[in-house]
Amino acid sequence: MTLRAVVRVLAMALLLGVCLPGHLIAKLRGGSFFWASLFLGGAGRILGLRVRVEGQPRRRNVLYASNHISWLDILALGGAAPGRFVAKSEIERWPVIGWLARFSGSVFVSRHRRSATRVQADAVATALGEGWPVSLFAEGGTGDGVRLDPFRASLFAAAVEAGTLVQPVAIDYGARSAEIAWPEGAAFSAEIKRMLNRPGPVPVTLRFLDPLDARAANRKMLAERSFDAVAAALGQKVPAAA
Repeated sequence: MTLRAVVRVLAMALLLGVCLPGHLIAKLRGGSFFWASLFLGGAGRILGLRVRVEGQPRRRNVLYASNHISWLDILALGGAAPGRFVAKSEIERWPVIGWLARFSGSVFVSRHRRSATRVQADAVATALGEGWPVSLFAEGGTGDGVRLDPFRASLFAAAVEAGTLVQPVAIDYGARSAEIAWPEGAAFSAEIKRMLNRPGPVPVTLRFLDPLDARAANRKMLAERSFDAVAAALGQKVPAAA
C-alpha cells in the first residue's frame, strides 16, 4: 500500500470518528442522514472526488434513479443528497463497503430472488414513506463507463406504491468514466486498493433532472423515462429499455 493510500485511510478513520457519534445520536432522536452524508461526502473528497451538482435535487419524498459506474458513486451521491440507498444484498457482507452501506441506512435487496420481489418492494416503499430520499442505481450493477444499460423496472414499483416522485440522476465522470469504472470481474478488495492508490482529483458531475410523478405512470414507464433522461444527459444515443 502506498503512502497516499495510508494517509487516505487514516483521514477517513478520523472523519468517521467525528461523524459516527453524531449519526448514532441522530438515529436515536428519530433519524437524520446529515452525519452519514457528511462522512460520505468527506470520504469522497479524501479519495479525490470533486463533485459538481447541476439541477435541483428534491430533498423529500423522492426516489433518485441513477446510472452506476463505480463504488465512488455512493460517496458522490450520498454526500450531495442525504438519504438512503437501495443496495444488492451481497454488498451487506462486504468488508468496508458493506459497513459504509449500513452506515448510510441502505435498504438491501436480492436481485436474483424473484420470490422476494414483493418483500423488497415493500421495504423500499417503507423507506420512501419516511420522507427521506432513497437512491437506486437502476442498472442493477456497475457499468463500463461507456454504455448505459437498461434500467430495471422491478424496484420502481415502490415509488408507484408510495405515490412519490422519481428524479433521474446522471452521474458523469466525463472523459474519465471508463477509467473510473469498476472493471468487470475485478474483486472488490482490488478495486478499493485501486481507488485508494490512484493519484489526482476525480471530477464528477451529478445532474439532477426533472422529476417524474410516479402516480401518473407504471413501473415500466418510470424505468424507461428515467433511462431516457439519464441517457440524454450523458449524451448517449441508445434505445430506451424494453
